[in-house]
Amino acid sequence: MQVEFYKYQGTGNDFVMIDNRSNFFPKEDVKLIERLCDRRFGIGADGLILLENDSETDFRMVYYNSDGNQSSMCGNGGRCLVAFANQLGVINDKTTFIATDGLHHASVGDDSIVSLQMIDVDEVQKNDSYTFLNTGSPHHVQIVDDLEHYNVKENGAAIRYGELYGEKGSNINFVKKVDDGTFSLRTYERGVEDETLACGTGATAVAIAMNAIGQTDKTSINLNVEGGKLVVSFDKLGDHFTNVFLTGPAKFVFKGIIEI
Repeated sequence: MQVEFYKYQGTGNDFVMIDNRSNFFPKEDVKLIERLCDRRFGIGADGLILLENDSETDFRMVYYNSDGNQSSMCGNGGRCLVAFANQLGVINDKTTFIATDGLHHASVGDDSIVSLQMIDVDEVQKNDSYTFLNTGSPHHVQIVDDLEHYNVKENGAAIRYGELYGEKGSNINFVKKVDDGTFSLRTYERGVEDETLACGTGATAVAIAMNAIGQTDKTSINLNVEGGKLVVSFDKLGDHFTNVFLTGPAKFVFKGIIEI
């Protein structure tokens, strides 16, 4: 069977997009999804996303990591899917859609900028050397001294597979403060099992964590990721973070047809 696909990237976080509104795609074929995401034997991507019909919103997001397994929320993937839906004519400049972590609102602006509302965060676990929170996916956030030369893959894997998070693991973010409103980060993503050029839920987690532990009092924070720049904004009500938005570019790269 021949399948039409689209390739998108959000600050270097890249995704295979498939319009599955007719439910033709073999969603349980883990090996197929893994092959499509393979950078040598397939299209190449950090993940694969299906756009599907939903009875109560504009569409449904179904997300798979590059290991072929369905996963938790992906922020940059969600932004790219909004851009994809816009390209298909499913939506105009505003949308609501459903994902594994619930309802999301989003808007498409000029220059391929997509702003995506993330889930509220009610709990931030503060520890001596790290912070943990869930922004649709679980995230470990840790400040390091020499981010530029830090071995993200080795150290990230050690924490992800260590005793701290058990069998399910966590995404691991390493952070450096640039100024009061700007942080740089590098992320080890579970499911990809490597460093990625960006992670949307990770950027969201870093922004909230840095505010929660007093590294900044800003509620609109610039994040420098390896693949570009993102902005995370939120309202803070005590220990509750609401109206959380992840904003940045979500760009179409190419489309094609592949035999599956």
